[in-house]
Amino acid sequence: MSEIGQAQATVRAVDRALDILLCFAKSQGEISLSDIAKEVNLHKSTVHRLLASLQSKGFVRRHPQSDKYVLGWSVLELLSNVYQSNDLSTLALPEMTRLRDLSGETVSLYIRRDTERIRVQAVESNEPIRNVVSIGRTYPLYIGASGKVLLAYANQAVITKVLSKEDIPSDFNHEEFSAQLDKIREDGYAISIKERDAGAAALAVPIFGSDNDCLAALAISGPVSRFTIEKMSEHIDTLKTSAAWLSKMLSR
Repeated sequence: MSEIGQAQATVRAVDRALDILLCFAKSQGEISLSDIAKEVNLHKSTVHRLLASLQSKGFVRRHPQSDKYVLGWSVLELLSNVYQSNDLSTLALPEMTRLRDLSGETVSLYIRRDTERIRVQAVESNEPIRNVVSIGRTYPLYIGASGKVLLAYANQAVITKVLSKEDIPSDFNHEEFSAQLDKIREDGYAISIKERDAGAAALAVPIFGSDNDCLAALAISGPVSRFTIEKMSEHIDTLKTSAAWLSKMLSR
């Protein structure tokens, strides 16, 4: 094999290994070899070989009882480094804590990764019944207040890509959704009730960078029984003010 061919094969292997790691972001923990192979659309033998390499570096490990795969300790080492170096999540934490204390509900920070959103920071509510979502989990952009905020301020190519995905419900109303995005851009916030979670409601606003691109969505969420439309309305201006301050800090 030529040097160019070897380089291409190496890049392809790296891409596949990263795709395998990303499978764990969508799982509840353990994943079988068969499920991973199906998710990344590769033969089991190829996936097994890549998992062996990831396992040797500590990125995955095999559960002794179930024989399924879970994330390894090397991921935690990288994660701790991310939190120390991620200016946005570090900068936002004190303000998010203040919002949590003010609202009594969970405050989250989401960013867009291609056609999904990922929760990168959170301050959980102190209430016994609260909205809990793990940091690092990914969710669709077309559903939920945070997802819609991130999508509303994305370019048209991203919106088209998201709305053409196979997981879009067959009864999805594209015209109505487009109108929702226009409304979010006009109002500067989004509200969702029982969309991603049947028991939860959320209010989200955009955080902008120096080039006026939407970098993240700042959200307050809670159970629908407590975080009502009236309650959300009380926090719109406060949430916008926090997002504006964070946007200003990021633009320095």
